[in-house]
Amino acid sequence: MARSLEETARQLAAPGKGLLASDESTGTIGKRLEKALGEGSNTEENRRAYRELFYTAPIGEAGISGAILFKETLLQSAADGTPFTQCLLRQGVLPGIKVDEGLVPLEGCPGETSTRGLDTLAAACKEYAAAGARFTKWRAALKVDRETGLPSERCIEVNAAQLAEQAAICQAAGLVPIVEPELLIDGSHDQATFAAASERVISRCVAHLWQKNVLLEGCLLKPQMIIPGADYTGPRATPDEVAEQTLRVMRRVVPAAIPGIMFLSGGQTEEEATINLNRINQLAREQGRAPWSLSFSFGRSLQASVLKLWSEDQSEGREASKEACRAMAAALARANGQAVQGRYEGPHPSITSSQGSLRESFRGWRTDV
Repeated sequence: MARSLEETARQLAAPGKGLLASDESTGTIGKRLEKALGEGSNTEENRRAYRELFYTAPIGEAGISGAILFKETLLQSAADGTPFTQCLLRQGVLPGIKVDEGLVPLEGCPGETSTRGLDTLAAACKEYAAAGARFTKWRAALKVDRETGLPSERCIEVNAAQLAEQAAICQAAGLVPIVEPELLIDGSHDQATFAAASERVISRCVAHLWQKNVLLEGCLLKPQMIIPGADYTGPRATPDEVAEQTLRVMRRVVPAAIPGIMFLSGGQTEEEATINLNRINQLAREQGRAPWSLSFSFGRSLQASVLKLWSEDQSEGREASKEACRAMAAALARANGQAVQGRYEGPHPSITSSQGSLRESFRGWRTDV
């Protein structure tokens, strides 16, 4: 099993490849659909049809090695009856599954959360593996606030322990775990504060992975790039600054045994996330000392332009835009696949980046989405 876990992790972190994070909960994807399509559009068929645009696009050859699915989506099929898992596998994209059950308030830590789902995880993993999943993702969300000292030590410890425990459970079921200690960009903190918080959080996660005997070669890490808070009033961090600080933090806390660091986009625009990822990889090659794949696990930064195209189509069943949507999905994947190699040159295919950040006020640490 260890060899299988390692092989899967290496395949997900292959050169020039990254992950499509399409595992939004029914509530989260519903809010995006209703914002784009109007009230009442959060139906199972709309969610299925929207995700089919990605899974039937040529994303495998464009730069996607794996797609993270929501549990509803794992069992769904394309309009022609082909299971989504087969749509992905036939183009070399491994299906994965979000296994956490969302956030809950952390007792004694106002405004902070832990993640639920450990009690039923072992049984769920057996079902997900039988349905075709090859890897998993569990998300913790931690707030950063310099004035109040967040994230608190207790919040870090609880979430790090949960991330490690779920990783061990997933590996026991033959699934590669993606460990996601997301530090939220909400807030006015500067880049240095975010870097310090990231070191604290990721180092504790790694310590707990060791304590739980998690096979590091058979798991992946999904952190945030080191950027200032969304409400920071100082100068915007340049790609050089993002790359320098991100690499500095990762070198200090991430063991070489972990094959891939799959950065989340975290509210950056589609173009901004690509440019920063590209510069991280360029600088890593210039400096050396980067033993992992520096890749992506993007959600909004691989989806926003596709949703915009789809929402603007007024034809029956939105048939007229399907090919354009698939082409956009592949183009966004290709841009980020190039960025993983430090070879992105532009222009970027995004049609939403000029509108600013993709930050969503209804996510973050809230527990109802």
